[in-house]
Amino acid sequence: METGRGIENTTLQTDYLIAGAGAVGMAFADVMLHETDADIILIDSRAKPGGHWNDAYPFVTLHQPSQFYGVSSKELSNGLRDQVGLNKGMADLASGAEVTAYFDQVMRQTFLPSGRVRWFPMSDWLGEGRFQNRLTGAVTEVTAKKVVDATWLKTSIPSRHTPNFTINGATVIPLNDLPDVATARDGFTVIGGGKTGIDACLWLLEMGVEPDDVRWIMPRDGWLLDRANAQPSMDFFEKSLGAVANQFEAITASTSIEDMFDRLEACGYFLRIDTTVRPKMFHGATISKAELAELRRIKNVVRMGRVTAIESDRIVLEQGEMPTTPGTVHVNCSASAIENEEIKPIFEGDLITPQMVRSYQPIFSAAFIAHVEATRDSEAEKNRLCGVVPLPNHDTDFIRFTSAFMLNQYNWGQDEELRDWLKENRLDGFSKLTSQVDKEDASKKAILSRIREAGFPAAVKLQSYMEQLKTSKSA
Repeated sequence: METGRGIENTTLQTDYLIAGAGAVGMAFADVMLHETDADIILIDSRAKPGGHWNDAYPFVTLHQPSQFYGVSSKELSNGLRDQVGLNKGMADLASGAEVTAYFDQVMRQTFLPSGRVRWFPMSDWLGEGRFQNRLTGAVTEVTAKKVVDATWLKTSIPSRHTPNFTINGATVIPLNDLPDVATARDGFTVIGGGKTGIDACLWLLEMGVEPDDVRWIMPRDGWLLDRANAQPSMDFFEKSLGAVANQFEAITASTSIEDMFDRLEACGYFLRIDTTVRPKMFHGATISKAELAELRRIKNVVRMGRVTAIESDRIVLEQGEMPTTPGTVHVNCSASAIENEEIKPIFEGDLITPQMVRSYQPIFSAAFIAHVEATRDSEAEKNRLCGVVPLPNHDTDFIRFTSAFMLNQYNWGQDEELRDWLKENRLDGFSKLTSQVDKEDASKKAILSRIREAGFPAAVKLQSYMEQLKTSKSA
């Protein structure tokens, strides 16, 4: 392992300089290591690989099956299903501790022994081929054939998030500190309607806090995804692949954007916490129906916009205020998961900027981008195959989000080499599953036929809705 310790200025050469050893950077490096003979330098500001997982709250888990996560060459999941709890019967969800240990093993047992990966922890990326050791101040200059900016999406870290509201005399803690609350309080107020807010509420209920002692400030309700629809195993085939068919058919049959969301909910593709409140947010958060039932036990849900101030005796929101007490614990879950929504071409000369090319799967996306880099020569062709799937925020972002992925999937399906790679890559999950369907299995073949038949008209309908949104914005 090279750290540059004791060296004030160092110059190195490499094929790929990867800035960021989080899940995206690691997934990209893994494919390049196994599919090319490239030399790689990995740098990160943290002491261990794994990116934001090193700062995750203690009770965090993956929100999708572990089979979809990590690097291509090494399983994260043990193929287990949860036997108890709110994910019972479905593929296991790795804990934060499991994820960080996994990435550490990948680095120590796969990357470094290869002799083609050099790892520089505790190093800040300065740009222009330079990074600086945080402990020594030593600056290293790297001459690289290509730079991979795996920091572009800028994952927000709840423990480091500065609240966007003022605090005066109130107890406000980040999600990470919730398990450190050691004495009974007047109650808990969870601030934020996203996945971290969901996790905070579920943890409090699991720890025995009464639902009436939890107040949930939800600036926007969100459309949620049923985790049962994302199970990459043959006995969930009808549920998971059936959900894709249902999705395409619902979009195709819809007569308006609002009708589309209604149909997607009716067919089981979308869930929402309160069926009387129209969601305005879509982040792709995944949840089980058992978790949904738990969240519905919390009746004190506040929908008065974002918090602007918390004082000892009141909470001020965009649309009013409400009382609080000095003994109430306010849990700040208001940080956005991704801070950078800007998109740019993934391949630009000697710069590669990994972004999502498949909906809901940034890690698979990084691996796929690396494979395209390893196997294609033309920059135009690389960008055609790796169209960016824009990160969603508002409810209607689902439209361009889904449309962009469907175009990518169509392009991949026209390429025999990519079809074969998808079948064998463990992060894909469903390509191999569909290829293993028995020709005599009429029910499964019927689902695949429904997907093929509804795919094109669904894509056309999404395009028409995007045009409607453009017209309404320009009006």
